[in-house]
Amino acid sequence: MTPTKTATMIAQLQSFGIRLSDPRAGASSRRGGAGPSDHKAVTIDGVTVMVPVHTHGAFDSPFEAGRPDAQGNSALSCGGQDLGIIAFPPQPKFYGLTTADGIPYSQIATLHGRDVLATTVLQTCIRYQSRAKTCQFCAIGQSLAAGRTIAHKTPAQLAEVAKAAVELDGVKHMVMTTGTPATPDRGAGVLVESARAIRAAVDLPIQAQCEPPDHDGWFTTMREAGIDTLGMHLEVVTPDLRARIMPGKASVPIDRYMDAFRAAVPVFGRGQVSTYILAGLGDSREALLAIAQELIAIGVYPFVVPFVPISGTPLESHPSPTPEFMASVLEPLAAMLAQGGMAAEKVKAGCARCGACSALSTFEKLRRPAAQVV
Repeated sequence: MTPTKTATMIAQLQSFGIRLSDPRAGASSRRGGAGPSDHKAVTIDGVTVMVPVHTHGAFDSPFEAGRPDAQGNSALSCGGQDLGIIAFPPQPKFYGLTTADGIPYSQIATLHGRDVLATTVLQTCIRYQSRAKTCQFCAIGQSLAAGRTIAHKTPAQLAEVAKAAVELDGVKHMVMTTGTPATPDRGAGVLVESARAIRAAVDLPIQAQCEPPDHDGWFTTMREAGIDTLGMHLEVVTPDLRARIMPGKASVPIDRYMDAFRAAVPVFGRGQVSTYILAGLGDSREALLAIAQELIAIGVYPFVVPFVPISGTPLESHPSPTPEFMASVLEPLAAMLAQGGMAAEKVKAGCARCGACSALSTFEKLRRPAAQVV
């Protein structure tokens, strides 16, 4: 499959999802939580991405995956037409272990994509506690309510699981996000404690994700604790839309995010600070590309991903963006990143480096000379 066809296919599957002819194929997928929820890791032409399998849209998707064979390979079809073979990565070995205090490793951290370990340090959030303040797309409380995780992962637990994930499954980097606590640092403190413990146990690049803390001095503290990259996620970029969809988080204005980005980039480095932006919630193509250009000028990597509705949230029936809309954003964004000297593969750790929730990194490859495309 050519890189162009791969990028197109990824964009289509992430918009429409995949129907699983064998429900058991979705056993290791993610439901609820704070990351790519209701998704499953799928490898397409050597590229591992997260694709919706448990959403309403996926149940009606024109794409269907047949029963996987013993190696996890599955025939992908659309409307009865054979499209080729995709693969479902095996369940990580570290999932079979428990911590010294008896907690299953899979409740402490999970594997995203192919080689990134991900955890939500605090599985509670002040924004989620009130329907008047919650982000309408967020499912951070679902996995906790279902008993698939615990409310607070301790530094010792995270260090133990991270070490095992590296040794048993070859994990290359780690993402630590957090629900926002009722403290002015907005979670920076617990991320620092966690990073120190992990880096003492294993040499693993780490991305931390939180809202902008109350003062910019936290960025130096985070970097000194062993955090390599920082994510501060805008999600929605039009102010009126932010106030409607994420009223609690919108109380931290975009101007504060921009100031925080300007303070963080000199600490972590150009391209090592990123922001997650959800396309398809109402922001226009022009609004997305305009703020992306501003972010790139600061030195921030804008990781634009298609919105995927999660069951049980207020936006569970909101449609995902079309593949055509995503291509209309990601193609010019890839060109802007190239002009700004940024690339997913240059990011040390985190969502942008993983790239599994978006076709952006695949579109980036289309910008390179043929000899450089691998």
